[in-house]
Amino acid sequence: MTLDVPPYPEAKQILAGKSVVVTAAAGTGIGFAAARRCAEEGGAVVLSDMHQRRLEEAAEALAGITGSRPPTVVCDVTDEAQVQTLVDTAVAEMGRIDVLINNAGLGGNAAVVDMTDEQWDTVIGVTLTGTFRCTRAALRHMYERRSGVIVNNASVLGWRAQQRQAHYAAAKAGVMALTRATAMEAVEYNVRVNAVSPSLAMHPFLAKVTPEGLLAELEQSAAQGRAAEPWEVANVMVFLASDYSSYMTGEVIDVSSQHP
Repeated sequence: MTLDVPPYPEAKQILAGKSVVVTAAAGTGIGFAAARRCAEEGGAVVLSDMHQRRLEEAAEALAGITGSRPPTVVCDVTDEAQVQTLVDTAVAEMGRIDVLINNAGLGGNAAVVDMTDEQWDTVIGVTLTGTFRCTRAALRHMYERRSGVIVNNASVLGWRAQQRQAHYAAAKAGVMALTRATAMEAVEYNVRVNAVSPSLAMHPFLAKVTPEGLLAELEQSAAQGRAAEPWEVANVMVFLASDYSSYMTGEVIDVSSQHP
């Protein structure tokens, strides 16, 4: 059984008046979908990505959808100076950062026995340490204001086993743990930290980096018989960024239709 993709959601302006920074927002994946949904819900958005050309294309695409071109900041999350520049620029552009969506991540396919130190370090460096680095920079600003929300992008592979994904799974499990621990520190400053944990969100780039046949296998194992659309994951990010989730912190929400 394969269920149809539901209609695209009608905006309710649940982020009206909020300023949002989204990392890894270029391209066609969850990052751009999150930026689009945040903008559609009334948020003022700053787009960030390490790929300048793709970042500018994303900004133009968002302008065509919403009528307003968002500010952009080129940022490699493995570079502390660039991360600090992102936060400083976002504050200068918008006056404050109400929401940070940590979407930057990097995967790969390698068996542990064949995995090189470089492969391991690269995935951990972008996916886990990059999330930590952006979180740290944003928290300093949010603590001073005693207000803010951070939404991290984890993965069900942080819970579940999959061959040739040890580095990515370890990184995403680390993002989950970072989310929970940071939330406990941040609560006294009125800052909430949560994460989404998607199973499979289909977009063109994913098809390019995933072994042939695996995506079809994962789709078939999903309860709805299909992958999520990136905006379906972004919807949950928007919920966590909004005041509708005001009691939630330190939580990791599976955005999944797959059997355990």
